[in-house]
Parts: sequence; C-alpha cells; structure tokens
Amino acid sequence: MKQIGAIIRQGPRHWAIIQQENGFGNIALSGTWAMREEDEFNAAQVYVRVVGEEDGREVLAWQPAAMQPGRAWSITLHAIAQGGLYRLETCLQLDGNPALEWAVRGDMVHHIGVGDLWVIAGQSNAAGYGKGPFRDAPELGIHLLRNNGEWDLASHPFNESTASIHYENREWANPGHSPFLAFGKLLRKEVGVPVGLLQTALGGSPLKAWSPDEDGVLYRNMMSIIQSAGGKVRGILWYQGCSDCTPADSSSYLERFGSAVRHWRRELNDASLPVLTVQLNRCTDAPTEDADRSWGRVREAQRQAALAIPDVHVVPALDCPLSDGIHNSPAGNMIIGERMGKAALAHVYGRAAVHAEAPCLASAAFAETEGLPGIRLRFANVSGYLLAIGPVSPVFSVEDRDGEIAVDGWQITGRSEITLKLARAAEGDTLVHGAYRMNPSSFLPLDSGTYMPILAFYGQPVA
Repeated sequence: MKQIGAIIRQGPRHWAIIQQENGFGNIALSGTWAMREEDEFNAAQVYVRVVGEEDGREVLAWQPAAMQPGRAWSITLHAIAQGGLYRLETCLQLDGNPALEWAVRGDMVHHIGVGDLWVIAGQSNAAGYGKGPFRDAPELGIHLLRNNGEWDLASHPFNESTASIHYENREWANPGHSPFLAFGKLLRKEVGVPVGLLQTALGGSPLKAWSPDEDGVLYRNMMSIIQSAGGKVRGILWYQGCSDCTPADSSSYLERFGSAVRHWRRELNDASLPVLTVQLNRCTDAPTEDADRSWGRVREAQRQAALAIPDVHVVPALDCPLSDGIHNSPAGNMIIGERMGKAALAHVYGRAAVHAEAPCLASAAFAETEGLPGIRLRFANVSGYLLAIGPVSPVFSVEDRDGEIAVDGWQITGRSEITLKLARAAEGDTLVHGAYRMNPSSFLPLDSGTYMPILAFYGQPVA
C-alpha cells in the first residue's frame, strides 16, 4: 500500500548527532508527499517541528517547508539549541486547516541530538580490542555512526563490521572494548551536550594510510565518513603508532604525523582542529635493539608532537593493563578514555580547573650526587609532586660516545625533579632515555596530583 502524508527522503537518521556551532545546530530535510487518489483537496503544505524526545515539549514550533514541483519539499531548521535528545516530526496540512494536530501523518526521526562529533582514528587500540568482561553500558546521548552507515546508541564493539559499507576499515577479526564510550560519558556528564562518535580506525594500519602524502586510503575513508555526518567535527581522537615502530618509519614519524594533521585540518577547514593522542603503551613481544629504539622514537615523536604542534595533546598509557601482548584491556581502556576526556575538558572546553597533563621532561643536565656523576631531570606539568612506586626499577638509561652508561639508581630530589646516579662519568655528547623500550618498567614515577606516569622520552641531550 502506498504511503501517504509527508515522507522524509534525506536528512538525519534516528540517533544522529548534529555538530553544534556556537551552541546551535542546523538540520536540513527534504522529501516528498503523497495522498490517496480518492482524497479530495485543493492545496497541500508540509510542516516540520522539533520536540523533546523525553517529554514532548515543543522546542521549535511547526515550520512550513518549501513546496517544490513533483510533490517534493525541503526545509532547513536553523538555530536549534544544543542538547536533546530531540524528535523531528513532519505532517501534511490540507487546504490550510489550522488544526495541525489533526494534519495528515508524516515521518519522524527519533533520538537526535545537537552536540559534538568526535572522530576515532588510528589502529587497533583505537578500533578497540580489549577482551574480557567489563562494565561500560550504553548511555542515552552518546551515539555512534556505525560501519553500516547508520547512527545507533553507542555500544561495544564500535568497529564491528555488520553490513559494513566501509570496507577500507573493516577489521579482520571481531573487535572488543575501546576507550571511547568512557570518553563520551565523561564529556556528556561534564559538558552536558550529546556526543557523537565516528569510528574510522583500522587495526594494524600504518600512519601512511592516514596521509594523502602517502597511501591515504584511510584518510579518504575518514573524510568520506565525516562528510556523511555533516562535514564538521569537534576533534579527532588518535591512537596509532605500533605499525610504524621500524627504524625507517619511526625516524620520520614526527614529520609525517605533522603533515597528516595539516591535511586533516585543511580538508575540514579548521586550522585549530583539536587532535587528542595517546602515547603508545607497551608491547610484550620479544625485544630487539632495533625494536626497542623504534618504539622509543615513536613515543618521543608523540611527546614532541604535543609540544610542537598547536592543539595537539597527548596522554600516557604505559601504566594501563593489557589483555594480550599489545592491546589494552577494558580496564586500561577505561583509564585512557577518562584521560582523553579530561584532555578535551581542559584544552577544548576550557575547563581550567582540570589538570590533564602528564609529567613531561623539560630538561636534563649533569649534576653530581653524593660526589658521583649524575644527571638531574626536571619535569613540567607536575600538579602535585613526583612519586616513586619502585625507585630501584630500571626506568632510565644513558649513553655517550663510548656506549651505554649504567644507571646505578635514581631518586626523586624535588617536587618535579629526579636525579640519576651514573656508574661512570660521561664522555662527549650524552643522551638520556626514559621508559623508551618496547616493554619498559611497569613502575614509572607518578604525579601525586593525577596519578599519571611520566611521558616516555628518548634521545634527550644532556646539557
């Protein structure tokens, strides 16, 4: 049987989140209208309104659509206040009947919000491979654009490929738990607006897949998905780097990541688009010297990117538990999601009271300790004071022109200062590293104010 009334052909789908700008969002709709052949009338007019999904209160009164040839119609609803969840309702008025509550039926779109869209990009820990039971239930107001092209209530696993229309980021295996529902819950609670998540990550993907300077296949897929959601987003959540832990790729990671960020911002016409990143967690594979140094270089590039590129921020993960040799467990993902959420609150939403920075090495200088050669490390972004969980743990390493210098121990010598004791005096140019290996010490110095560990560093010259 043929449908009658107002029919929506294009516009947001159920559960969609519309990106707000300055606290308001716009919604474009278009469609057709129809009546039975036996119905008699002289004129028809489509109307559209917005109501609260929870209580039915009228948010935007009935608005007349532009009527077009071929029984088509279109309308753009302007200045819808951020919030929701909302319901879009349409109806068909015949012959100017003012009682719109009795107009001919129309299509509706349920559970939509005006809030912020965040893109999830990177490799498997962004796609979410946490295995095992967890308590991280769906929550109204945190929605996900699934790989089938339809919006849904966000629930794990995010990057599952049922009826996928995006083969570019289809996972080989079923993914699991990810950090980003926890991220969305924190923002929803603190900022009070709906959060939409666009999943574009792919396990094992190298950086070159995300840059049009190189392969660019996932860059193009990401931009296509963003355009399908309206073309504007609040920021990008980036967790990637394991696949670039080779001598060649790690050495160029910082430069290539900076180029990728510039392309993302240019394509999205947002020169200050926030990019929240995660410094790589550990990998428990059998280490080699090349692998250790490659992981160190990528972690250092991630630290340097946050220092050198405006509106790029990094959170640590080295203290987070794993569910296999390289993937964060659900417990680890909950920690990372909260850290990324706090980074967004501090740097994107202007919450000055939120301390979201991990201790970051600021300087390294030679210093005597108890009459023996040593190195004094000073850290920025310490909100409380540095706290040693395992002061005998081999966190730091030093090398000079003659090779590695044994670190006989280290101790915290100030609120934001650590002093290393060296087995011998350094000769010539000297470098210090912290937690740089594939699987470094599990007992890193912590900030007592946030209980975040220091960011790993590699190749810091000693003054």
